Amino acid sequence: MTLLKKLVLLIVSMGSCTIALAQNNNSGTDELMRSNGKIYVVVAVCLTILIGLFGYVFFVDRKISKIEKK
Repeated sequence: MTLLKKLVLLIVSMGSCTIALAQNNNSGTDELMRSNGKIYVVVAVCLTILIGLFGYVFFVDRKISKIEKK
C-alpha cells in the first residue's frame, strides 16, 4: 500500500474510534480533572507519546526500506 493510502486509513480509523467513544457519560474523575485543568495535561502527554511512536515507526520503516534495497 502506498503511504497516502496508509495515512488515509489511519485518519479514518482514528475518526471512527472517536465517534464511537464520544458518549455523554460524565464520571466524577473527568469532571474533577476538567475543573482543575489537568485533563489538558493528560491529553497533551498522550498526544506527545502517540506522535513519538508514529515518528519512531516511520523512521524505522525508512531505515528498513533502505537496508532492503541494498
